[in-house]
Amino acid sequence: MSETPLPSEPVVPADLPVRTVGRRVRSILGYAVLAGLMLVSPLFVFLPAALFHCGIRNGRRAAWFVLAAGAALAALVASPAAHAAHASASDAQMSLAYLLALVAGVGLPALILLPMVERAESFGRILTLAVVLSVAGLGLTEVFMQSAASFSPYADQMASARATSAKFVTAYQKAGMPADAVHFLQKWMNIGVYCLPAFLLIDITVVFLFSLLMLGRLRAWRNTAPLVTPTVNPTVNATVNATLSPYRFRNLALPEWLLVAFVVGGLSPLASGMPQRVAANILAVVTFFYLLQGLAIFRSFVTATGASFFGSMFAYGMLCILTLTGIAPLLLSMAGLFDSFFDFRHFNRKDHSDESHSH
Repeated sequence: MSETPLPSEPVVPADLPVRTVGRRVRSILGYAVLAGLMLVSPLFVFLPAALFHCGIRNGRRAAWFVLAAGAALAALVASPAAHAAHASASDAQMSLAYLLALVAGVGLPALILLPMVERAESFGRILTLAVVLSVAGLGLTEVFMQSAASFSPYADQMASARATSAKFVTAYQKAGMPADAVHFLQKWMNIGVYCLPAFLLIDITVVFLFSLLMLGRLRAWRNTAPLVTPTVNPTVNATVNATLSPYRFRNLALPEWLLVAFVVGGLSPLASGMPQRVAANILAVVTFFYLLQGLAIFRSFVTATGASFFGSMFAYGMLCILTLTGIAPLLLSMAGLFDSFFDFRHFNRKDHSDESHSH
């Protein structure tokens, strides 16, 4: 897998306009309000992007303040609804757990990774580390809720998932669906419940993916982000444009240590009990990562061909059709997996003798 040499320290152009204290304070307060709104709305998908951008513009301490102030504002907004007359105690506890999970599983990992984003480190490395840190954050949320409120968010979500699965199966049985089809549906729903933690982590992966892609498109980020030094590959006579942000989807390249997680997850059929559950969830998350890398390879191919708008739409249309048949996800996941051994985007083997080819 190719890696682009990256600067070890953040680089900020010296000719940036000097901002007054008042403007900086207003900017920080604006980010705090925005973070509070994101924590209580579907806009939480872009919470990491807001924290990254605030940290780049106003400093890391400001980003930490923004998350703390945003969490306080979100708690003030969510508290009346959680303690309304029609809300049960379980609903109130789940509302608190949801807010804590967003702060600990999304906000804190974003702040921890902020220095890496300032240095414009590898897209794939940041994405995978974000998920690892999110696991720790969600675990802390579970421990805190159990010790402070004797409430388990994980158990509550598992119970809700099982109840929803049972409702769907019952509805399809009443609708007259054949028994074999109902059995097949129930089997896949049971797998979905079994891998519920993996689906939560996949959601968090999408959150960081969208935030990093959004960050790469922001004009202010382009003005303040360090430029990545291009590498030259004589065999293909091509250079990487240094002015491009590393956080573009076609640049997504996962770290090679993810192969270890894939092997561990692949051993899940040989285990039993809790080790099997953990390994199965690891396998589901890693498979999704490789699917993303396969999509990034596909995107890079479409870009490299210089296809027109209609040509690109035709390519993506064909991809959607193949996705409906189940062929595309399998092929893309395999491409993402084997991209760890071959650099498909440059058509060079990992053992290529040319020392200028970055591994």
